[in-house]
Amino acid sequence: MDWKIELIHVPVSDVDRAKEFYVEKLGFNADHDRTVYEGLRFVQLTPPGSACSIAIGEGLGATLEPGSLDVIQVVIPDADAVLADLRAKGVEAEGIDEQEWGRFITLRDPDGNRWTLQQLPDYSAS
Repeated sequence: MDWKIELIHVPVSDVDRAKEFYVEKLGFNADHDRTVYEGLRFVQLTPPGSACSIAIGEGLGATLEPGSLDVIQVVIPDADAVLADLRAKGVEAEGIDEQEWGRFITLRDPDGNRWTLQQLPDYSAS
């Protein structure tokens, strides 16, 4: 039986500002944006090529404070290209951290939620 992570909630203080950042700056697809009723808004955004989405919104029952999430890691194909693209779009991202187990870029969304982007090593070269 397969288990697949579908959705991760990212706590934000301003849904529209966060949606704009994720869509315009990071290139996420805006899958859904529904106000179910006053006080309950659900926005689903998916990184390009990902099977897992994030959810931001209002009234979703999250217990984390905006900006407190610091554990999301995403695999990217080329750290140099991604870093250049992010900086061209005005995203403040830390330079590439070279490690034996990958090349890492760290960035924060407008609330301070931290994302780590990892280019995996070429294991076929070993």
